[in-house]
Amino acid sequence: MPNRAASRSEIDVVPANEATWDDLRAVFGTRGDPARCHCQWYRIVQKDWRQVSYEERAHLLREQTDCDRHNSDTTSGLVAYLDGEPAGWCAVAPRSEYPRLHVKRVPWQGRDEDRHDPTVWAITCFVTRVGFRKRGVSRALALAAVDFARERGARSLEGYPMMTHPEQEITWGELHVGSRSIFAAAGFTEVTHPSTRRYVMRIDFP
Repeated sequence: MPNRAASRSEIDVVPANEATWDDLRAVFGTRGDPARCHCQWYRIVQKDWRQVSYEERAHLLREQTDCDRHNSDTTSGLVAYLDGEPAGWCAVAPRSEYPRLHVKRVPWQGRDEDRHDPTVWAITCFVTRVGFRKRGVSRALALAAVDFARERGARSLEGYPMMTHPEQEITWGELHVGSRSIFAAAGFTEVTHPSTRRYVMRIDFP
């Protein structure tokens, strides 16, 4: 049973190893981009992507999260529960674990720092389960990710969100990185603004 409260009393957020694999599978579902990707887009380089099946991607996620192992000291993200039901996922891990990030323009435009620094962590993906959207799940996950990274030795935590506008339609495929507003609410500040809608946001820990 989840026991770590997030930003709203009815939303609880736990490290993924404290969640069950069945709960995480319920969040990702069986159709659409989350089910096809299983949060491996930034972990598998482009030349290898099509050679890794959906089933293999799911297996990789299970290994990375260490679900069902409460005593494990390694995991790669957070699972949110809304009124006790699995509702969302957030990928958060050292930035160095995401090889595709190393070659993307967005994280690095106008910046000069060690791309392989393991003390800088990154939030790369949010998934909110169908039926639980627009209820504060991603916001709670972003807030919980700050403590999660800091407690595990991160010096900084960053994300690569998009600016959203009420009149502008954005697909999940674009917004899996999260919106600028949820990062701002969690205490992140803007580092760069590499495109019209994309930001790099970061929080540094003392």
